[in-house]
Amino acid sequence: MARQKDPADKQIREVSDKAQLDTGLDTVTASAAATAQPAGTAAKPAGKAPIDITQMKVDKSCSRGLAGWLASGRISLAISSYQTGRVYLVGSDQQGRVSFFERIFERAMGIVGNAQRIYLGGLYQLWRFENVLRPNEIIHGQFDKCYVPRNAQTIGDLDIHELGIRKNGKVVFVNTKYSCLAELSMTHSFKAIWKPDFISKLAPEDRCHLNGLAMVDGEPKYVTAVCKSDAVDGWRDRRQDGGVVIDIETNEIVCSGLSMPHSPRWANGKLWVLNAGTGHLGWVDFATKKFVPLAFFPGFLRGLSIVGNVAAVGLSKPRNQRFEGLQLDEELRKRDVEPWCGVQIVSLANGDVTNWIRFEGDISEIFDISFLPNVRNPMMIGLRTPEIRDLITFESELGTEAVAP
Repeated sequence: MARQKDPADKQIREVSDKAQLDTGLDTVTASAAATAQPAGTAAKPAGKAPIDITQMKVDKSCSRGLAGWLASGRISLAISSYQTGRVYLVGSDQQGRVSFFERIFERAMGIVGNAQRIYLGGLYQLWRFENVLRPNEIIHGQFDKCYVPRNAQTIGDLDIHELGIRKNGKVVFVNTKYSCLAELSMTHSFKAIWKPDFISKLAPEDRCHLNGLAMVDGEPKYVTAVCKSDAVDGWRDRRQDGGVVIDIETNEIVCSGLSMPHSPRWANGKLWVLNAGTGHLGWVDFATKKFVPLAFFPGFLRGLSIVGNVAAVGLSKPRNQRFEGLQLDEELRKRDVEPWCGVQIVSLANGDVTNWIRFEGDISEIFDISFLPNVRNPMMIGLRTPEIRDLITFESELGTEAVAP
């Protein structure tokens, strides 16, 4: 039975690849800015043709307080879903509504960004988007950031997972197919910079399902893997309790016994991890090398971003076969709850969920999340609209002495 729309759904504004926008830059004066305050890939069914991702229908709902919380903190969210090939930029508009800006990038996976730059891992490319707006400048009369795809480096299908931005601005990524951490190469698909000690060679075999990356002080520090297998696709037999967290500087396993861990993040002096196979967010006790759960979420957890003492957690509906038979199934039955696809905002002080986003329809999985601090209402230039041809900006005018008479 279809779920009835919540009244809060009326407070959502959506823009997608199908929507056409007039290109135009406007400057926001200090007085005008001050007055703009808010009101508050899935398995293919047997015998069926593959789904055209451009025709997928996704319904969105959110908590009543989400728009006000985003606006008061001047913060937005970037969310990826590889199953639907969607990137969602979620902010708040001047009418006090939640703004969903949607773009299509096939197999959108790891996403990380800030007010100036976003990196996104795709099917066979790593995308770099740059914000082209100056301070106090808006586009289409409402968006304060406009992320333009400036580079799409072809790396092949590496099953690229999570990403990190180094302090020098360069990107590092989890190369899951080859069980290593990697950087971009000028001439090759990737440059391997680290692999676990238990991986004997670089091979396109997804041996341990290396997947998550935690940055500390602008450098890669911790990773998660589903197990320590050194054989092709070996991780699938160790989903229950083979998961590990590894310190890449020392190669020490700092936590073990996890069930499909994902998305390690360093914040507030702790290493936070999603124990996806149980549905718990928690942190690593380095003294005991154990996982300490903080809160349960009704879904397979993947995608975590932390700002201050608040975290955004990505929830997916358990997928047939790969996610079945995990402790998560029993946890859902015990709590008499159906699994979610969406994002829940949680306090790291007490584990309480304060706001949420729920996706329904043709979408069932979220992959990654990134908070965008100091971003009120962002947009992204897509590949399927005239904007990618028509929006042209440049850094500065030529000096008069360089202009020919």
